[in-house]
Amino acid sequence: MPMAERCSRFAESRDKALELFASKGFGQVGMRELAAFLGLAPGSLYHHYPSKQHLLLDLIEEFYEELLATLGRLERQPRDLRDSLHDVIHAHLSLHREMPWHFRLVERDCGCLNEDQQVHVRQLQEHYERQLLMILCPSRRFSEQGLLAAGHTIASMLNSAPSWLALHPLEDRERNELLENLLTGAIAGLLAHTSCDLPVLQTIDPLAAPPPWARLG
Repeated sequence: MPMAERCSRFAESRDKALELFASKGFGQVGMRELAAFLGLAPGSLYHHYPSKQHLLLDLIEEFYEELLATLGRLERQPRDLRDSLHDVIHAHLSLHREMPWHFRLVERDCGCLNEDQQVHVRQLQEHYERQLLMILCPSRRFSEQGLLAAGHTIASMLNSAPSWLALHPLEDRERNELLENLLTGAIAGLLAHTSCDLPVLQTIDPLAAPPPWARLG
């Protein structure tokens, strides 16, 4: 089999592994079960990854690489702070729709990595959170610990928000507007209290129409 075809087939298997880990739980899936699910011999997985944890790390790295690439595109587009907040929220909600299994896996299973891998993931996470805060609060009037805390809080809200409504069968438009209103109010309030140049917004009624700058594009 040509190398390109082998790589393509393993990429498909990798996506299936992601879905299995995210739906069942990484710790509940053994290498033999994973190989059987993918239709592979157990030994063939070791040609690509020396352990199950290395496969998990690769999937988590992919998640943060996509987040960082998304923020990089936003950084290159001139805008005011209000537009930046809207665009950051919109971009994260779009990624949730495109990469739902990644978000679930990262939120739940990072603790399954070994110690060195977890250190590496925390470095990626911190890099992402700093870049996120630089877009939303370029003046950066924070202490070092304040910078870390604000970035981590905002990232946590953005990455967990869709799960807030998981039990509510809403239409996509209503769901997105509700999430965007909730995130806009929470993040704008946090940034205002941490001395960024974004005014505190009035309390937003989640069921009311969003302000013009908070609408989805």
